[in-house]
Formats: sequence, structure tokens, C-alpha cells
Amino acid sequence: MVAASSITLALAYLAGSLPTGFLVARAMRVDITRAGSGNIGATNVFRVLGRGPGSLVLLVDLLKGALAVRFAPELAVALTPADSPALPALAALGAVLGHNYTCWLGFKGGKGVATSAGAMAALIPPAFAVTVVTWLLVFFAGRYVSLASIAAAVVLPVATASTVTGPTRWPLVGFTSVLAAMAVWRHRANIERLRAGTEHRFGKPKAPVS
Repeated sequence: MVAASSITLALAYLAGSLPTGFLVARAMRVDITRAGSGNIGATNVFRVLGRGPGSLVLLVDLLKGALAVRFAPELAVALTPADSPALPALAALGAVLGHNYTCWLGFKGGKGVATSAGAMAALIPPAFAVTVVTWLLVFFAGRYVSLASIAAAVVLPVATASTVTGPTRWPLVGFTSVLAAMAVWRHRANIERLRAGTEHRFGKPKAPVS
């Protein structure tokens, strides 16, 4: 079991560690870590480079989480004789850690929202649907991506408790609580800007690219 867990975490981390935003921006001769907010996530790529590159980064970051949950446990079990119902959750955690702390950029990365969403879509679809609705409602009410992401993160454990039944319910609530705490922590600078009234609203003109 320990070997299977370690392999699952390692494979999922590597999948999540692909610095999508950095690579897409670099292909366009932009260092995304020095543009806009400096974050490699889809929101900053949208803001700096526009809808096309931003949409590509969002899609790949979603897939990183979903594919890690789908395939990392299977590969781990194929390599070891052990299996556990906890492996998909470990894969989700590994993918988010890989995105947030990618080894390819000095263990600095994004905020994990899209990768978490992809992982949750594969792991607990009903709870994921609730968080998507929450994100959309908050976003269209205020046009703040960060606030919508924070609200969705906070709702995730509640949605998990409300939609999951059986023996995996409370372990998944605990797991999604950890993911939510990570997401809120990664948005701490956004929270300060929201309090100060200086947070960027989505839809404003993108920053000039030099």
C-alpha cells in the first residue's frame, strides 16, 4: 500500500507539474512570471495574452487534474500488488501540489484552482457541479475571478459532505477541506487586494506585453 501510494503521488505530481501557462507564454516570447500578476495560471494568461492562450492553459490545467485521478492510481496498481480506495484522492492531491509547486520553476507555480477542478470532476462529479455553479454565480455577480475561486473552494467540502455517501464520505470531506485551505492560502494576496479595493476585475483591458 505504501509503495502504491508513493507511486500514485509521484506520477500525479509529475502530471500536475507541467507549467502550462509558462510554456504557452514562452512560445509567444513572453515570460508570464514577469507579466501581469506573475502567476502562471490561466487567469493571468487570459489577462496578458488573451482568450486563445488563456483557454488553452485552462483546458490543459483541467486535464492535468482529471487525467491524474484517472490514470495515476491504475499505473501504480499495475506496478505494485497493492490497491486502495484512497489512491484517487492521493492522485488529486499530487496533481494540485505539482501545479502549485512545480519542480520545473523552482517549486513555484499557480494557485491550483483549474487543476483542483479537473481532479474533482473525475473524483466527485456531483460536488464538482455544485462548486462550478458557485463559481459562476460569484463571478458574474462581481467579475472577480479570485473571489469566485475562493467561494468555490470554501463550498467544496460542504458540497462533498452533501453529495457523497458511504464510507468514503468523511475521508473525502477531510481531503477536500485540505484542498480548500490550500486554495484560500494561495489567494492570500488577492484577499488583501479585495479588502483594499484594488483587485483586478475580469474584462478590463489586458496589460501591455513588451
